[in-house]
Amino acid sequence: MKKILVVETNIGTYGDRKEATGLWLGENTEFVREVTAAGYSVDYASPKGGYVPIDPRSIQYASKEDLQMYNDANFREKALSHTLKPTDVNSSDYQAIYFTGGHGVMWDFPHNNEFHQISLDIYNNGGFITSVCHGISALLYLKDRKGDYIIQNKKITGFTNTEEILSGKRNRVPILNEKVARSHGSIFQKKRAFSPYAVQDGNLITGQNPYSPKEVATLLIKNLK
Repeated sequence: MKKILVVETNIGTYGDRKEATGLWLGENTEFVREVTAAGYSVDYASPKGGYVPIDPRSIQYASKEDLQMYNDANFREKALSHTLKPTDVNSSDYQAIYFTGGHGVMWDFPHNNEFHQISLDIYNNGGFITSVCHGISALLYLKDRKGDYIIQNKKITGFTNTEEILSGKRNRVPILNEKVARSHGSIFQKKRAFSPYAVQDGNLITGQNPYSPKEVATLLIKNLK
């Protein structure tokens, strides 16, 4: 059975600010629990490979199950300490790629040409490109074979302008996901702030916020089956 590639950030601060961020833990653990329970295996990758920082705020919101995974030595080794770098990845091994969030991704996802190519290879081979929350930033500048934005005329979702303002990070991020998504021609969908929501359009599956990893996983599993 082919696998799912889970992509995480290597960035641990808000740009040059001395304020910690990184991967939002639950956006990894909740998704991974769902897909592994359904029989799929995952690999973990990041733009530089190796260490993945955790947003400390995400620990405060972590469930008991999230913390159990976080404290598991095997999970820490593969998902947080020694992630694959893009050159380690053979895109033909994967049925889907999943971009996690956390504010760190806003610096190393949007213009990452290596993961853009991996995503396109999976997508053009009939696989799925999926994301949650700020992970949508990996899709914003991704272009198809024709040179069009892959999100153009597609229903997608991600962390909204309102949610960015409510989180208090509006002035800390380099771009607003919803604003860029709309400017690139997407049909941006959203529900009430911080409520679970995911949307599918063809082989794109996206979730709105940190409460949506399970919804993304459920849609993906339904399609893979």
